[in-house]
Amino acid sequence: MNILFTSVGRRVELLRAFRCAYRSLNLDGLIIAIDIDPLAPALKIADRAYIVPKVNSPEYIPKLMKICRKERVNLIFPLIDPDIPVLSENRHTLEDLGIRLAVIPKESLEIVNDKWATRRFFHKIGVPTPFSLLPDEINNNNIMYPLFIKPRQGSAAKLTFKINNKSELDFFIKYVPNPIIQEFITGPEVTNDITCDLRSDILAIVSRKRIEVRWGEVSKGVTVYEPTIIEYCKKIAKSLPAVGPITVQCIMKDNLPYFTEINARFGGGLPLGIAAGVDSPKLILAKEAGLDIDVPPIGSYKVGLYITRFDDSFFLEESDVGKMGSDSF
Repeated sequence: MNILFTSVGRRVELLRAFRCAYRSLNLDGLIIAIDIDPLAPALKIADRAYIVPKVNSPEYIPKLMKICRKERVNLIFPLIDPDIPVLSENRHTLEDLGIRLAVIPKESLEIVNDKWATRRFFHKIGVPTPFSLLPDEINNNNIMYPLFIKPRQGSAAKLTFKINNKSELDFFIKYVPNPIIQEFITGPEVTNDITCDLRSDILAIVSRKRIEVRWGEVSKGVTVYEPTIIEYCKKIAKSLPAVGPITVQCIMKDNLPYFTEINARFGGGLPLGIAAGVDSPKLILAKEAGLDIDVPPIGSYKVGLYITRFDDSFFLEESDVGKMGSDSF
C-alpha cells in the first residue's frame, strides 16, 4: 500500500501520523513525497522524495506518472488547493496506472475553487452562509460595515482583509483579484475535519476552534463539539460528494454556524483531531487496504483538547539537498 503526497511542504506531522498508522495496522508500504522545493521539510520524513515541476507545468503529470510507475503508487493525496484540479482533470490517466485518488470529482471542482460557487452550493443544500456580494452588486443601501473581502479563488488566507468604511472598500475592490465581499462575523471560527473513504462514506468528523493562525494554518486551537455543526458537515460531505479528506470552515454568530468555504484536502490542524482520538490516517489506510477496522461513532472524540505549535528544524548537507532532485535511490 504505497501512498504519495503532493506538495508536502511543512506537513511533517501528517506524514509522521501516516507512518504511525502503517505500524498500528501492521501494514507494509512506502510514503512517497513530492514538492517543487528541495528544502521542503516534509521531504525528510518520506521513504522516497522527489522534486517535480510546478503543478501548472506541462511536465508535471508526465513526471508524476513516472514516479508513480517507479514506486508502484496505490493512492495519491493532494495537500494544497492548486493541486486538486490538476489531479482531478487527469484522473483517468492516473487511474489507468492502477492508482486511486483521494480527490473530489471533476464536477465538484468549481464548488471548492470559487468562493461564490461555494456560497451558491451552501444555499442550494440549505446550509447557512454569510451575506455575500460581488463588486457589481454593491450599493450604499445594501451594505453595512465592517465587511470582509477575499479572492474568489484564494487559499491560505492570502489577500483577505477587514473593511471598515467606503474608502477602504473602494481600494480593496481594486486591490484584491476577483473578490467576494461578505459580512464580517466576529464569532469564533471553527474548522471541521471530515474524513471520508474513496467511496464517499463518512468515517469521522472533528471540529476544532481556531485560537491563533499563522500563514493560513492553525497554530493554536481546541477541539469543540456542536451537534448542529456536525449535521451540516454531513450534509456538505454527502452533497459534494467528498472523496477522501475535506475541511469545512464556519464562523459562529448568535450560537449558529455560518459556513464559508471548503478545502478538499487534509487540513493543517488534523494532528489535533488525531490526538483527540480520531486517527484519520489509520481509518483511510485500513479502508483502502481492505482491512477490518472499527469505525467509532461520529463525534466520539475528546473535547477541550488544545494544540499549541512550535517550530522544529532539519539540517541538510549540500549533498542531501542535491539528492532530493534525483530519480535514483
